Amino acid sequence: MSSKQVKIKDIGTVTLIKKNRIKSINIRVSAANGVKVSLPDFVSFKEAEEVVIGKIDWIRKHQQKMKQMQKEKTVFDENTDFRTRKHRLRLYKHDKDKIFAEVNGGEIKVYYPRQLKVTDDRVQFMIRRVIEETLRIEAKLELPARVEKLARKYGFEYNRLFIKNTKSRWGSCSKKGNINLSLHLMRLPDELVDYVILHELAHTVEQNHGARFWALLDKIYGNAKTIDKKLNVYSTKIW
Repeated sequence: MSSKQVKIKDIGTVTLIKKNRIKSINIRVSAANGVKVSLPDFVSFKEAEEVVIGKIDWIRKHQQKMKQMQKEKTVFDENTDFRTRKHRLRLYKHDKDKIFAEVNGGEIKVYYPRQLKVTDDRVQFMIRRVIEETLRIEAKLELPARVEKLARKYGFEYNRLFIKNTKSRWGSCSKKGNINLSLHLMRLPDELVDYVILHELAHTVEQNHGARFWALLDKIYGNAKTIDKKLNVYSTKIW
């Protein structure tokens, strides 16, 4: 897999990545990763750059949307009612100079110095970090069993399961049959968690998103593309 970065007027740095499993050019715009373009091996970087230039208006629209989302980002404080599946967030001021956290008794506890405001970036960073670690704990306890159960039920075979803090996608499947799932799946309804798992299991049989892939997913899940669109309501990022 080769990649290249180019600067394009009005949209900034664009990362072009060649992938051998895809058949068309795919443009993604995100606050975390900027503009990323996936392209098949047989497409040149120059051709991909020209496609991006032709999509400048669309890209700028999405960049503005990302900026607005950043402005609306949640600022956690003592009144924030944030819960994972098994834990509730609690914030406490204390007399020590450091920020630290612990997870126990069904609570995510974050302690920060009295002289700091809860809105301080360091406090907000710790809150998000410990929430993600809590989601990782919950994901490792729940997802392996769910993957195994669904694989057995629908006759899929996979190699290994990895749970990662991915923020660009809910899951993926490698050529070797390894399933990668985002720990942020734990913030989705059960219906969508199972859908993502089955989506990736289906890739152990059909590696691309062609007609045979969707036919397979429809057979085991039903109305797969409609369910897939429901994921757009959710974000892998903690806002």
